Amino acid sequence: MSVSVPPHVKARRPIPIGAAIGLFLTGLFLFAAIFAPLIAPHPLGGIVGDVWMPMSGAHWLGTDNLGRDMLSRMMYGARTTIFIAAVATALSFTLGSILGFTAAVVGGWFDMMMSRFVDLLMSIPTLIFGLVVLSVLPTNLVTLILVMGILDSTRVYRLSRAVAVDVNVMEYVEAAKLRGEGSGWIIFREILPNALSPLVSELGLRFIYAVLFLSALSFLGLGVQPPDADWGGMVKENKDGIVFGIGAALIPAAAIAMLAISVNLVADWVLNRTTSLKGGRG
Repeated sequence: MSVSVPPHVKARRPIPIGAAIGLFLTGLFLFAAIFAPLIAPHPLGGIVGDVWMPMSGAHWLGTDNLGRDMLSRMMYGARTTIFIAAVATALSFTLGSILGFTAAVVGGWFDMMMSRFVDLLMSIPTLIFGLVVLSVLPTNLVTLILVMGILDSTRVYRLSRAVAVDVNVMEYVEAAKLRGEGSGWIIFREILPNALSPLVSELGLRFIYAVLFLSALSFLGLGVQPPDADWGGMVKENKDGIVFGIGAALIPAAAIAMLAISVNLVADWVLNRTTSLKGGRG
């Protein structure tokens, strides 16, 4: 005799190992970033020892090229890196998705002009474009976020428009138009809820890209400026130690890789979960 399982019980599936690891690592990075001023053992710029001291009980990750505590700078670097990447990603998704949905719904000359403008921006390599813009503008927090967010919004625009074009011809969207609903209702109440799955997947990738883009800019000297710390800048500061067998530069590089992997694991899990839940309601 078969026993039927209620739908709410079916939905309670255990978290996969990969997603659990991703959640743990992402939460660890967020905790360090939020509470860095409280839990960091030393001030951000405090010189606490000799240059490139090895790992020890006093300095768990050793010291950097100026004798500053690496663990403390890693925590403050996480604060700067994650904050800038998160705000830039939020800006890119807000700008790109709204413009992409609007272009798909309005169509006509607006769609053509926006799409050609985005194609123009995307034809220029993002890193080169960012370097040119930041070389003529003051390098500060606001400029970094705006440049990263606007450049990255082109990718979000293309995805949002492609998804919205498919959703815009569905019967429930046509019914909303026949009811006399405006473009705002159609975009936020009809298209957006049905475009969340690909956007959630892209959100994780765009955040990872923002972290890598910021790290590349800082490594090239046009990102976060001293005395502030970020992981890309820390790689640049300690890269000369690799010649002498000192791995201080590898610590922030490993942190960037771990953050990218953990966020990607969480994004994949969220995407699979939302997709399966949608399939269950069908």
